[in-house]
Amino acid sequence: MTHPRETPRPARAGRTVLGAATVAMGLIAGVFYAFACAVMPALARADDRTYVAVMRDINDVIQNPVFFLSFMGALVLTAVSAWQLRGSAGGRWAGAALVAYTLAFLVTVAFSIPLNDALAGGGTPAPLREHFEGSWVAWNVVRAVLSTVALGCLARALLRTGAAAPADGPRAAR
Repeated sequence: MTHPRETPRPARAGRTVLGAATVAMGLIAGVFYAFACAVMPALARADDRTYVAVMRDINDVIQNPVFFLSFMGALVLTAVSAWQLRGSAGGRWAGAALVAYTLAFLVTVAFSIPLNDALAGGGTPAPLREHFEGSWVAWNVVRAVLSTVALGCLARALLRTGAAAPADGPRAAR
């Protein structure tokens, strides 16, 4: 029985979706973080021709079912979780995660993908890199921050919903 001021814990399915959203978000936040901390600083040391060739290869290779499953899955699972948790203790946190990741998703669509597409076109490596590098790196940092914020919000939602504890554990007895 819940206290009158408490909201009920979500059903197991809701906690499962929240857990899956958190894992997917962690994977995506990790990708953006790895690019910000390692991939792009390493490529900054390369000459223009190498830089453009490697980024073209990365942009080709990353378009695969595994990446798309986590990239789109983080959005869909977070949206479903926010809907399932509405009115519960973790609902606001899941909603905040959805807002943060939606912004990261929009940054990808509005800035990162067009920059990737421009880099894929023909041209001399130096001007291609000059147009691409600074903007792409900056927008990737924005994506890394927003997806990390979303991950933190989902983790908080997990804690607030009691998803980390078994349904029949000590919390259920309260």
